[in-house]
Amino acid sequence: MPPPPRRECPKTAWPTRPRQSDADDTIHIAMTLDTTYLRGSVAGVFSVLQHASCPENIVFHFVAASRRRADLRRTIASTFPYLTFRLYHFNADLVRGKITYSIRRALDQPLNYARMYLADLLPTSVRRIIYFDSDLIVVDDVAKLWSIDLRDRVLGAPEYCHANFTAYFTPRFWSSPAHAAALRGRRPCYFNTGVMVIDLWRWREGRYTERLQGWMRIQKRERIYELGSLPPFLLVFAGEVEGVEHRWNQHGLGGDNVRGQCRNLHPGPVSLLHWSGKGKPWLRLDSRRPCPLDSLWAPYDLLRHPSLFSDS
Repeated sequence: MPPPPRRECPKTAWPTRPRQSDADDTIHIAMTLDTTYLRGSVAGVFSVLQHASCPENIVFHFVAASRRRADLRRTIASTFPYLTFRLYHFNADLVRGKITYSIRRALDQPLNYARMYLADLLPTSVRRIIYFDSDLIVVDDVAKLWSIDLRDRVLGAPEYCHANFTAYFTPRFWSSPAHAAALRGRRPCYFNTGVMVIDLWRWREGRYTERLQGWMRIQKRERIYELGSLPPFLLVFAGEVEGVEHRWNQHGLGGDNVRGQCRNLHPGPVSLLHWSGKGKPWLRLDSRRPCPLDSLWAPYDLLRHPSLFSDS
């Protein structure tokens, strides 16, 4: 019996003027690209395409700070010959003087803060974007995530509203009435910034990049948090996020930020697996000490050989 015919995908067109709704056949996804995480980024892209109902309608927007941008572009183009993508340069000087050391070196890299600048980097014609970290795979049709209703919110993500925010901020933060007031009257909901649906037009209108930068400047002077780019997002958006099903970010599979121990999935359905934390599946597989869930990442590992690049 022949396979059922594949449904016809509507042709896509980039919006060139403001529209009254978010409805659009083109799905825009943003990711960062660098030599260290390239293997994870490629696996993430492959997983999105493998499970998409209309992969030809997906546009990737890659952000890179590396001088090896030409090499990164060639790798993506040769690995995915039919992929529609753009590559943007992120000026690391925008954040270099605002970053303070955290508990893990990877959290201190300028490119980790590029997600704050997507509204400035991408064309103004792109209204909505999905931001993905480079250590995840998607095992469902990304169109389902793209189609969520943000209502009047700027940002959508899975929320966890039993979080203890004292763990994210230092005693100096809580001892300042002015700082602590930023969270007063708001639900203390944690969300992981590795998976976000963002209304870029509302972001620009609300000048959210400037708001995040404001907290980074305070952090530089007073040391009010410890965890890289996450706390500014919590300070600006906590309680103002449109909740997304938890299935869209089964995070923490890389363990904590110190040891990177193995972890199990959270209860419930799974649409996206996210190796946030210190342990990355490609490193554990190469060392022949994988965690059980790393076997779910392995089928998407198109760059399973040693790194294509060397920074030496």
